[in-house]
Amino acid sequence: MQADYHEAMKLSNQMCFPLYAAARKVTSLYTPYLKPLGLTYTQYIVFLVLWEKESVTVGELCEELMLDNGTISPLLKKLESEGYISRTRLPEDERTVVVSLTEQGRVLQERAKDIPFQVGSCLSLKPEKGKMLYELLYELLGSGDF
Repeated sequence: MQADYHEAMKLSNQMCFPLYAAARKVTSLYTPYLKPLGLTYTQYIVFLVLWEKESVTVGELCEELMLDNGTISPLLKKLESEGYISRTRLPEDERTVVVSLTEQGRVLQERAKDIPFQVGSCLSLKPEKGKMLYELLYELLGSGDF
């Protein structure tokens, strides 16, 4: 028996919508904290990777952030022009670009250090529910269904 497509086509029956709306809401919580630093959310997550690893290839950065090269490249160009990062090609494989923090990029971490706590305090989830949501989202991302 065929499912009623009218029911299936309701916005309230779409898993994608609450994921989309929640993602927008959570990322918007970062804006008041990132704006004084002159950063967008996407630039911030690039810095999170670099602050953790100090230097990575563009390919590794794309993979880690689940973004494509077309999104990352202009962003990196801007961060380089602002003095936060450097980009160099590997001598043994000039197709591979390595992104590294500059001293200015390292200093920015100190200015941004309270952001995770500030944003976390804006969320009204109990810690155990937040942990459960985090685990479910990563389970979904790791399922290979994308």
